[in-house]
Amino acid sequence: MLQTINLTMAYPTKKLFENINLKLDRNKRYGLIGANGAGKSTFLKILSGELESSGGKIIVENGLKIGILNQDQYAYEDLSLFDAVLFGNKRLYDAIKRKSYLYENGDLSDEKVNEELANLEIICAEEDPMYEYDTNITKILEDLGFNSSIHNNLMKTITGGDKFKILLAQVLFPKPDILFLDEPTNNLDLKSISYLEESLKQHEGTMVIISHDRHFINAVCTHILDLDFCTIREFSGNYDSWYIASNLIAKQNELERNKKLKEKEELEKFIRRFSANASKAKQATSRQKQLDKLNIDEIKLSSRRDPSIVFKMKREIGNEVFECENISKSYGNKLVFKDISLKILPGDKIALIGVNGVGKSTLCEIITENLSSDSGNLMLGATIQKGYFPQNIADEIKGDLSLYEWLRGFDKKLDSNEIRNALGRMLFSGEEQEKKLNNLSGGEKHRMYLSKLMLESGNFLILDEPTNHLDLEAIIALGEALYKFSGNVFCVSHDRELIDAYANRIIELIPSESGAKLIDFRGSYEEYLESKNKLSN
Repeated sequence: MLQTINLTMAYPTKKLFENINLKLDRNKRYGLIGANGAGKSTFLKILSGELESSGGKIIVENGLKIGILNQDQYAYEDLSLFDAVLFGNKRLYDAIKRKSYLYENGDLSDEKVNEELANLEIICAEEDPMYEYDTNITKILEDLGFNSSIHNNLMKTITGGDKFKILLAQVLFPKPDILFLDEPTNNLDLKSISYLEESLKQHEGTMVIISHDRHFINAVCTHILDLDFCTIREFSGNYDSWYIASNLIAKQNELERNKKLKEKEELEKFIRRFSANASKAKQATSRQKQLDKLNIDEIKLSSRRDPSIVFKMKREIGNEVFECENISKSYGNKLVFKDISLKILPGDKIALIGVNGVGKSTLCEIITENLSSDSGNLMLGATIQKGYFPQNIADEIKGDLSLYEWLRGFDKKLDSNEIRNALGRMLFSGEEQEKKLNNLSGGEKHRMYLSKLMLESGNFLILDEPTNHLDLEAIIALGEALYKFSGNVFCVSHDRELIDAYANRIIELIPSESGAKLIDFRGSYEEYLESKNKLSN
């Protein structure tokens, strides 16, 4: 369906990839993976025609429709939710709107008007042969959690997370032959991610997906495109299959290199010993020729680097962690939740889940005492030292300070080596530690904040969407760190892999007209889903 020939992208200071030759086939779903900054989004933009490459070309079968996930959540503010989805098929959208205008305002006795209407009808039939666009759009919106009563509301009336859902609906609606999705699970709740997984598995055509959600890639992708060493290697299977294969290849390369190094050492030893010996001169010369032919390629350094996240506690936790009774919170006329009670015990590692806008971040802010509840009582254990990772950290990490100076500012008593080690664990080494905050990417800011949490050594970690902007390696490292942590964890996340890694208690906020209700389940997320399925059957 799509082919790249010697595709290359290089900037004056950095080469992203070169001479990429790929064939993307029908009914294959490709997961494009690689470290942050490796060039994944750039490669996708080149495939979709949004960006021009430095060299090479792309061949697409004639007549195929390409769908690209729009990243601008505010591009359709004055359209209704329904029309924003319909806009995904621009030709159909224009024809329907023009038809509607002519029927309402046109002179239907005019031959030209009737001729135009006939042509518009042909376009509608070509784009929507079964005349079911309205039914399909309604179903997609409802599956994504939008009640039919708000389908005609304007885009400007919904939240940023819900706007992103509409953008997803927009790209899925026309059923394009080739689908390019860059981080489609960002801002989605677990229910929406599950719907997206099922939709993509039924997609007929080909697709390329960038995602840092390991569970999502495993569920959806049939092939992996690994962007590393300035090239792309294709693997059959999902992310877990790639992980096994890539590690095996790396070990084989290392064994081959070690074998050649040993051979080189033996040849050099023989040449040194016998090059001056007349009777062995021919053999020494022969060995020298062998040595000259021996090609020892250094193992290429992968652009992937695994962070080392370790959370330690300065203070052991006593018998009490946190308890709240009958807390309520409203914003103006909007009631978020009412009379919620919760007790967190030592050893609890909680995943807080729920649809977007249900009040998860609000609850985190109340627990951290950054926000007051309207009513109810809160009690924090005397031994508790909190560590908080807020959802929006971009505004907190800015300015002309270096990374080292920013961390030093939180605790002047910290040993310099501790700070530098914490930065090193999060892949900021050497000169990178003198980088200015204003020059950090989103992923780097998140890694910086994790460095801060490690240095604070709190015994109660409250994390609100910590995986945003992190690559797969960092998310896996975070999951392992939370699992090994001996303190308490209260974490909001829509990343199944992270939740599965550490959580022993699931709390879900369920929306209702009288404020969100709380479901409290002791066990893993998998066990929670099983219990819900049993109740529904």
